[in-house]
Amino acid sequence: MKLISFAVPCYNSAAYMEKCIDSILIGGQDVEIIIVDDGSTKDNTAQIADRYASKYPTIVKVVHQENGGHGQAVNTGLAHATGKYFKVVDSDDWVDAKSYKRILTTLKKFERSEEPDMVIANYVYEKVGAKRKKVIQYDNVFPQEQMFGWDDIGKFKIDQYILMHSVIYRTELLKQCGLQLPKHTFYVDNIFVFEPLPQVKKMYYINTNFYRYFIGREDQSVNETVMISRIDQQIRVTERMIDSFLTDNVSNQKCRMYMRNYLRIMMEVSSIFLIISGTKENLQKKKDLWAYAKKDKELYRMLRYSLLGFSVNIPGKVGRGISKTGYKVMNKWIGFN
Repeated sequence: MKLISFAVPCYNSAAYMEKCIDSILIGGQDVEIIIVDDGSTKDNTAQIADRYASKYPTIVKVVHQENGGHGQAVNTGLAHATGKYFKVVDSDDWVDAKSYKRILTTLKKFERSEEPDMVIANYVYEKVGAKRKKVIQYDNVFPQEQMFGWDDIGKFKIDQYILMHSVIYRTELLKQCGLQLPKHTFYVDNIFVFEPLPQVKKMYYINTNFYRYFIGREDQSVNETVMISRIDQQIRVTERMIDSFLTDNVSNQKCRMYMRNYLRIMMEVSSIFLIISGTKENLQKKKDLWAYAKKDKELYRMLRYSLLGFSVNIPGKVGRGISKTGYKVMNKWIGFN
């Protein structure tokens, strides 16, 4: 069995996928790289993938499929994964060599009876043109280099939520919980992290800057203009996460609180971009989204009457202006798109 499986979703990624794959290959025979060619047609993504599989047959697998979107590519990667652990690395991102070796060394030391369900590491915003690189680390939130549970977790800051970039899941946990991401939908990385959380009992944090998250392409899904054009997909993802939260009986209160706060962020993000667009149609969609959260009155109160919930629901032009200003300040601080 491989130690860890990496899924690399690729769609017309020829310009940058080699940097990503080469960074993972450093792991050698301990790792499995599953390149998912998601119906690429505009470049030689498929040929590059096949070349890697031919050159590294004991490390690299390639799956060619009809275009199904990022979520379906992750589903395919998980279906073919044989490693103990599973991580997604997007084809325009990469991993840091020094941190990578530390991650592999740590994963090897776990006994079968003491394998964590989730391993967390830091990630870095590799933003084009940025004078400094924003590092998201969790040393004030998680105990370091030891196994811990939800009750051992500290308080998250607004930029410290666990994202796909920072998480490594135990493969069997993902398969047992039946995780299936929707096709032809962006922003499903939130579902990937969110839905398995009630099954997570044991965690381990490695304080190292492992994942390098590239931001700068005009067609990137987190580009502001692109996010507004795909806002319906963001809304669908948020609504699914609400349904998941309400369906799962999350027994641990710390886990439940974390998931609820994650939903606050999702509601804020969706609301902000609906406000920025400024159209009557999208302002109505914002109202509809908040009405959707009323499926559960207790959850709605927690979301609506938080600081974030209040800020995006101040009525009129003044309220929308405050929301836009807040968004610009946060983006300048964190640099998330």
